[in-house]
Amino acid sequence: MTINSTNRFFWTAIQKNLSFLIARNNVFLLLGLFLFISCNKNENLNVKSLKTPTGWGYFITNNKKIIIKQTVIPVISENKSFKTEEEALKVGHLVLQKLKDDLSPTVTKKDLFLSAVKI
Repeated sequence: MTINSTNRFFWTAIQKNLSFLIARNNVFLLLGLFLFISCNKNENLNVKSLKTPTGWGYFITNNKKIIIKQTVIPVISENKSFKTEEEALKVGHLVLQKLKDDLSPTVTKKDLFLSAVKI
């Protein structure tokens, strides 16, 4: 009988440890699932052209809310609008792609040159 009670003690200890590990793994599983869901981006980014009194601009929306409205050519010292709708949309799509890639949406003179924007 002494041997059985010893085995029973170890079996009880093993069951307690297993239940602790299973509960602990469930916590990690739930935490991982929560992080996955919260990191999943539900963005609906769009770019549209905008007619201004002096030319063209663009705006970028996220779920129908305007997050960027650009009515002048960025980076240059003058307050000039884009000459054509195509130029505005080229730069707008560039900024949109930067946002999707989690980069800063800033535009440089090099970006304007590569997009063939006439300054």
